[in-house]
Amino acid sequence: MEEGSSKPSNSLWDKIRDLKHITMEKYKRKPISHWILLALSIAAMLVAFPASSLLTRVYYSNGGASKWIISWVAVAGWPLTALILLPSYFFGDSSPTPLTFKLLLSYIVLGFLSAADNLMYAYAYAYLPASTAALLASSSLVFSALCGYFLVHNKLNASMVNAIVIITAAMAIIALDSDSDKYDYVTDHQYIMGFIWDILGSALHGLIFALSELVFIKLMGRRSFHVVLEQQVMVSFFGFVFTTIGVILNNDFEGMASEARSFKGGRSSYILVLVWSAITFQLGVLGGTAVLYLASTVMAGVLNAIRVPITAVAAVILLHDPMSGFKILSLLITFWGFTSYIYGNSSASTSEHSTS
Repeated sequence: MEEGSSKPSNSLWDKIRDLKHITMEKYKRKPISHWILLALSIAAMLVAFPASSLLTRVYYSNGGASKWIISWVAVAGWPLTALILLPSYFFGDSSPTPLTFKLLLSYIVLGFLSAADNLMYAYAYAYLPASTAALLASSSLVFSALCGYFLVHNKLNASMVNAIVIITAAMAIIALDSDSDKYDYVTDHQYIMGFIWDILGSALHGLIFALSELVFIKLMGRRSFHVVLEQQVMVSFFGFVFTTIGVILNNDFEGMASEARSFKGGRSSYILVLVWSAITFQLGVLGGTAVLYLASTVMAGVLNAIRVPITAVAAVILLHDPMSGFKILSLLITFWGFTSYIYGNSSASTSEHSTS
């Protein structure tokens, strides 16, 4: 038998070539409108999400103090997604997904978890620089992979496991370098709690991602753009309800007036920061949803990898965040971990396509 006559090559080049062929075959007949919408969605992810993170840090550094208000702002923009969803019912062929008891219960549970997740991240950004918080939040990929493996039975290969180890190492480096970027007004206890809340928020984010995928598989049975938007609207709505209850019980709506008066830049700056925080967060969510539908989870993973350094570098330039050698090393290692995960995900997609 001649060498290489029947045994397929497993080289990196062959996998990249196969993936490129699959991608080209899938998208070569897409209309120009598809690419315009995809470009806008990518821009939304790479601009809106970092902007939302920076605005959260601006809120705290300029005199804001409420964690509940920032959590509430994250979901207060849910009507924006609803306004985009509704025309698909009136002017398109789409129809609302029948709302069963199990589906309603899943929306309520995911909404509650989303509210808790936003609150954890609010505590993290209150005590950590935006660049540090963004790097720690990248650990959500680790938890998404693990939760997806145990709950949805997604596959994990060697490259994905390698990515989990690498990103975990990057988080450890940040922990060892905690003294270099702590604000003077933040105590050691608050900094540690910010670190813990960020990791816990990332873990919960990974769980929410896996549970959302489980809802699509078990309860919806289909995955179209308007169905994804439906879930986003309903989860954000119930997250808004739970967060509003928290704000009311904590009397933070009453405290907004005094916060606005003492806010650096005055009341108008206070309102602008909160309004744009809500808008940018929803635009980022919409962009991510569109990328998942128009492209793939791999593309969404690539963009998540890119927006981490964008947020960190933007925080250093615009907010003058401290950037130590350890943090730069952690940033590079995190990007390496993302790349390893994306390659592993791409290889799994290629092998599944070749065996089908």
